[in-house]
Amino acid sequence: MRCLGVWLALVLLLAAGAARAEDCAGPADLHDGWASAPVAQGLDPALVCAIGPRFEAWTEANLHGVVVVRHGALVYEHYFAGEDEQWGRPLGRVAYDAGKLHDLRSLTKSVTSLVVGIALDRGWIKNVDASVFSFFPEYGELRTPEKDDITLRHLLTMSAGFAWTDPSMSYGNQADTESLMIRAPDPYRYLLELPLATPPGQSYHYNSGETSLLAAVLQKASGKGFDVLAQEVLFDPLGISDVEWMRYANGDPIAGWGLRMRPRDVAKVGQLMLDHGKWHGKQIVPEAWIAQSTIPQFNGEGLFFYGYQWWLGRSLIERREIDWIAGVGLGGQRLFIVPDRDLVVAVTAGLYKSPLQGQVGFTVLNSYVLPAAGH
Repeated sequence: MRCLGVWLALVLLLAAGAARAEDCAGPADLHDGWASAPVAQGLDPALVCAIGPRFEAWTEANLHGVVVVRHGALVYEHYFAGEDEQWGRPLGRVAYDAGKLHDLRSLTKSVTSLVVGIALDRGWIKNVDASVFSFFPEYGELRTPEKDDITLRHLLTMSAGFAWTDPSMSYGNQADTESLMIRAPDPYRYLLELPLATPPGQSYHYNSGETSLLAAVLQKASGKGFDVLAQEVLFDPLGISDVEWMRYANGDPIAGWGLRMRPRDVAKVGQLMLDHGKWHGKQIVPEAWIAQSTIPQFNGEGLFFYGYQWWLGRSLIERREIDWIAGVGLGGQRLFIVPDRDLVVAVTAGLYKSPLQGQVGFTVLNSYVLPAAGH
């Protein structure tokens, strides 16, 4: 049986073709803080290097990029050409490479959570049970006994209770709460004016506006725009210089879904999580915040748990359960952190209106990368 397994691995490797040889030799050194290595690091190269050919052939998947990190080294990346959008504006067919930015959509929420952890560590905010209205005295007339109970923890866990309809990012084309908040002269007033559908802390209800309200709290507490703050305390220490933000009508960055980054830099965020808040040995995010953020707080969508703007789930590989942490964005944007396998997998895609968006990232993870990682 072992010989048969080796034979099958060789077949898969040959199927990857000569064009994939460069992928398997190791990603290029772009002097961006990543150490690169050939597909080894305990991974089966035949499986990992088969990702490119599989998705080149599966055009409906509209995969744009895959980056795999093992034991802290960038071991595989592959980019594709496909139809894409920039915050809802069609871009046509884009030939992606390691230098091009990509929409992260709601994966942005997970990045915002990291900045909250840094703000707590630096004393800009005291604790996650602080009242949201304590940061906004200018909205005092909106306070009610029920709304006074809303805390930062509720915003982090999508449990503030606002009556909210999320149109899967329709970017101002619909008269729903998400789109109305985008266009509002004061987006935070708009959100805080909404009635409560449930008491704060009672249940999870997905709400991108709550993440942006968190960012507004950080702007208040630090005296800096959230984009400036994120750059200074998170992106600069990670060596990330090239990002873009979608903005509200008032000019503030949309911290719930408005970030664009390179897939390699998304993977840095994943490695930061895997290393308990450290990058190249330097503590950037408190270790305790990483741990707190990834404790299940509520049942989220489907079978997944929700932490502090991070998703928590598991895969079944050869009848073994493997837990993972994930940042998730509309269209197939995925960042998987797999502590048990010392793995990070970043996936970008253009599946904004496709039912495949939930399948493609899991195909990369469960059919290729995790099986390649062995036990």
